[in-house]
Amino acid sequence: MLIDFFLHLKARKLPVSTREFLTVLEGMKAHVCGPSIDDFYHFARTCLVKDEALYDRFDQAFGEYFKGVTELPGLDADLPEEWLRAMARKHLSPEERAQLEKLGWDKLMDEFRKRLQEQKGRHQGGNKWIGTGGSSPFGNNGTHPEGIRVGGESAGNRTAVKVWDKREFRNLDDSVELGTRNIKVALRRLRRFARQGASEELDLDGTIAATARNAGWLDLMMRPERHNAVKVLLFLDVGGSMDDHVKICEELFSACRLEFKHLEYFYFHNCVYEGVWRDNRRRHAERTPLLDVIHKYGPDYKLIFVGDATMSPYEILHPHGSVEHMNAEPGATWLRRLLDAYPAAAWLNPEPERLWPYRKSIELIHQIVGGRMHPMTLDGLARAMQGLSRKH
Repeated sequence: MLIDFFLHLKARKLPVSTREFLTVLEGMKAHVCGPSIDDFYHFARTCLVKDEALYDRFDQAFGEYFKGVTELPGLDADLPEEWLRAMARKHLSPEERAQLEKLGWDKLMDEFRKRLQEQKGRHQGGNKWIGTGGSSPFGNNGTHPEGIRVGGESAGNRTAVKVWDKREFRNLDDSVELGTRNIKVALRRLRRFARQGASEELDLDGTIAATARNAGWLDLMMRPERHNAVKVLLFLDVGGSMDDHVKICEELFSACRLEFKHLEYFYFHNCVYEGVWRDNRRRHAERTPLLDVIHKYGPDYKLIFVGDATMSPYEILHPHGSVEHMNAEPGATWLRRLLDAYPAAAWLNPEPERLWPYRKSIELIHQIVGGRMHPMTLDGLARAMQGLSRKH
């Protein structure tokens, strides 16, 4: 079977070698990968694919070859605890889901105040009270197209417009090993446009050549120093749906820290408001007013947002619409203040571009940034750097 799989990859124009195929066989003999098809996929890709750009082609070839494989070893494993918890949720049919009504911002907040005043005990599986696992717009681990999550964990629907809970986010690691070297190459395109002459430095090659021409008499040659003058102001979305994109964001953050000498960064959640922060562990105690950021860093900074722009539209357009606090002004107002202060701006979105039309919030952010939203792919990074490099 594996010989045919090897030939199938060759037929799909993947540059796999016999030596790499033998490595796969040696690893399986040594039980390096587990018995499941998922384990074999990751192990085979590691051994056989040398270029990250070929991952998609390998995925397509792997899916074609193993299509229909359903019985795998290891299916008698214990069910994870989170799976058992999920079984306690109320499962709704598509017809029942369609009947659930979006209340709208004002009515939703009014109904929530009434529940807080009237409710006396715990509820589960219902459609009215603050509880768990039901179809009420209030609670957690349930199903509703637009509600307020109170405590607990998200059921994965990500439709809450407000979260009544203290959530902790972790900082992005700026020393993580880059999964792709091409991110740094794309960022260098911006750095290349921002070099300028400055103070003089020793021209070692010119000094050696001039000294040789002078029969050994030292002739010092100087030249203007070439240094990186680009200044980057980086805003990073963390928490919530961005947890799915931590790896690629850490890779980008690491590349930025290595490539740019003049880098200032701040965190936000979903949309920027009146305050941002540098340390997620102290984000409730140590915040920087956004107006202070605008006053401190000049318009020569390049503004880069990194976020999936996936949120409730209320968080962008409505006062008090933030999922975590009662903001006096809409997020759109603060975004426009930043864009007015920094003409060279771009938004990098790790969400696949094919999904953008299905997210109303992405459409809104895309309009606010004037179409300067790019996918966090190598091509998207290149286009973003090209736009930032233009004179504004």
